[in-house]
Amino acid sequence: MARNVFTVKSLSFAYGKQQVLNGLDLELHEGKITTLIGANGCGKSTLFNLMTKNLRPDKGEILLRDGNVADMRLKDFAKEVSIVHQYNTAPVDLSVENLVAYGRTPYHTMGLSSDSKEDAEKIRWALEITHTLKHKDKPVSELSGGQKQRVWIAMALAQDTKVLFLDEPTTYLDIRYQLQILKLIRQLNREYGITIVMVLHDINQSLYYSDEIVAMKDGKMIAHGLPGKIITSKLVQEVYDVDLNIQSVDGKPFVIPV
Repeated sequence: MARNVFTVKSLSFAYGKQQVLNGLDLELHEGKITTLIGANGCGKSTLFNLMTKNLRPDKGEILLRDGNVADMRLKDFAKEVSIVHQYNTAPVDLSVENLVAYGRTPYHTMGLSSDSKEDAEKIRWALEITHTLKHKDKPVSELSGGQKQRVWIAMALAQDTKVLFLDEPTTYLDIRYQLQILKLIRQLNREYGITIVMVLHDINQSLYYSDEIVAMKDGKMIAHGLPGKIITSKLVQEVYDVDLNIQSVDGKPFVIPV
């Protein structure tokens, strides 16, 4: 049985009078790629922000292994979990290598590196695995959208954590870069054992690149499990309020989005 990396217990959160999550329970498993899916406004982004310490729960708790996320120091949390947000900006003249180097910040004390040799090794590895080493001296602002996304992932990898959160990592990318990013994510999971938690809008990409899917609606989890078992026409109708056919392609379900 897979060990839990995150355990969400009776989680509730509201923006003012608008209740977004109400008593949510969830277990995310170590070593898996788990994708949160659901229509806009279902609560998945709020859940993402709560699990990554950008928001604090109104009620309930989120455990990272045995520690309550809300009580963890940000620096300690950053040694356990790295995050790539949907929207990222960098100074116009900041080089790729210098941006990736920011991933080592949790290991610095008073502006000094705990181990400059280790920093250099982690930064180079992150650049190599994301195929951005050749761009290391370029300003981030000069890169294409797909290249920029790889650089932001490289910065997260330089943190050297075993958990990586990605918020809609393929948004605004053309199909070639979408597939490259998703294949990179799968490589990070399969070859390096990094637990991945991500939000995706494309249900077929979720089916193909996830080990587990969490389907949400109205701030509640309505299904959680293996993609091939939980994604049915009935579930798609319940989650997205649309009737779509599901066919089998290479032994896997495929939602016909027309």
